[in-house]
Amino acid sequence: MTEQERLEEFEARIAQGDKIEPGDWMPDLYRKQLIRLIHQHANSEIMGALPEGTWIPYAPTFKRKLALMAKVQDEVGHAQLLYRAAETLGKSREAMVEELLSGQSKYSNVFNYPCETWADIGIIGWLIDGAAIINQTLMAEGSYGPYARALKRICLEEAFHIKQGYDIIITLMNGTPQQWAMVQDALNRWWWPIIMFFGPHDKASVHTATLQRWGVKPKTNDEQRQEFLRKFVPKIWELGLTLPDPDLHIDEAGEVHFTDPDWAIFYAVINGGGPMGPERLAVRRLSYQEGAWVRRALAGRPVAAVA
Repeated sequence: MTEQERLEEFEARIAQGDKIEPGDWMPDLYRKQLIRLIHQHANSEIMGALPEGTWIPYAPTFKRKLALMAKVQDEVGHAQLLYRAAETLGKSREAMVEELLSGQSKYSNVFNYPCETWADIGIIGWLIDGAAIINQTLMAEGSYGPYARALKRICLEEAFHIKQGYDIIITLMNGTPQQWAMVQDALNRWWWPIIMFFGPHDKASVHTATLQRWGVKPKTNDEQRQEFLRKFVPKIWELGLTLPDPDLHIDEAGEVHFTDPDWAIFYAVINGGGPMGPERLAVRRLSYQEGAWVRRALAGRPVAAVA
């Protein structure tokens, strides 16, 4: 078969809903885009464990501490699943981790911001994980089998994370006026990073068209952002919270109109310029260095002993 014939057969399989598996033929650009996408997603999961992990010693009750520990463990487990999915495309986990630690590869903008109060844990669980599950539920229907299957498992766990975060918010808002104010302050600080979470507008995205063409990304950045806003804005208002965007409104058709964020901030943050970017990467580098002896020990054991 010629390359064009292979491509036509490949696109016909995607059009009829087939999953592409690691041993199947695929265009080089499809492989490259998938590696980039899954790699960044895996990075985001492992970096996302850090803001919440710092609050484990300060959780207000033993029950909250156990739940937060379980959530952090889930996030690290998600990273493992995703690095494994990316490895099926031919890139080693070691290379992916090295690129993360050196700053060559990116991760989600939201994990470069400080987690200042216990209310931040609630906002992260409810709204940031809420945004993530909208993205991941859609991507779980994508064309690459290993990634889609990993996302289905991840989404099941993220559903519990949303409930955990929402429960924290409701508990605080039923508490003292100071606790209510803590929630409002956390929402004010996290709102614009959350709006930017889905990435730049479609016209500015350099990857969306390719990902949609080959069934990796069923909906665009703006479509996902609208889905999030339609789902969560009414609930935020219902709780009596306000949003730091006085122009935000919902029209008669259900479209949510909002002030466009400063995208220069987004690009600066994902390129390492976020308030906590250097510190978060330093923690991850330290963890990687201190775990080197474990990796060496495992590499030196017979395969049967590792299993």
